[in-house]
Amino acid sequence: MIKAILSTVTILFFIGIYQPVSAQAKQVSLNSSKGDVKFLDDISVEVAPINTSNSDPSTVFTSKKSETVLNSKKVVEPSSKPDIEAAQKLQFKYALILDTEVEMVKNINLVSLIDEWMGTRYRLGGTSKSGIDCSAFMQVLFTGIYGISLPRTAREQYNMSQRISRTDLKEGDLIFFNTTGGVSHVGMYLQNNKFVHASSSGVTISDIFDEYWVKRFIGVGRVQDSQESSVLISRL
Repeated sequence: MIKAILSTVTILFFIGIYQPVSAQAKQVSLNSSKGDVKFLDDISVEVAPINTSNSDPSTVFTSKKSETVLNSKKVVEPSSKPDIEAAQKLQFKYALILDTEVEMVKNINLVSLIDEWMGTRYRLGGTSKSGIDCSAFMQVLFTGIYGISLPRTAREQYNMSQRISRTDLKEGDLIFFNTTGGVSHVGMYLQNNKFVHASSSGVTISDIFDEYWVKRFIGVGRVQDSQESSVLISRL
């Protein structure tokens, strides 16, 4: 009987202990669940607003890149266009004067320099645009185009040049005439039987087969360095 009572008391004792522990565990579990819900609520409430102006870094990068490309574009200035147009006008002008095709007027530097002096009055002993004589004008052309210094007088230029046949004339060759006795006049051959010179009527272009010049023709001289320069110009 006593053993039965002790067994019953023992069972009741353990049941009393178990119930508070189970309740406490249940309360902890409920508290944890409530805490989880609170944590999720905090996330949904405290999320910072998105700044849409800076939300897409790739857009900002592309914008900066585009701006850089636009700023780095080179501006091509048409500075050479007037020079090209001026050269074309000279070609047409001197193609008419020389009675030749436009494509044959290749030495633009030469015709440009001639054009600067065209019409300059003749003055014996003169060396400037206020007045120039034939041999000084040859000095101007050879220095300006070929970088060659010629002697001062027509006779000296005749003596220093190489004799060639009139049938072998090339641009830059010197043509000599007897106008006042001996070698007294000189001009530069251009093409198509035309030569430029400082005549008594001023700087002009004449035809070597004009009757006046045919009667006074002496010979042709070539300055070798000028022909080498002419070959170089024709290849450019």
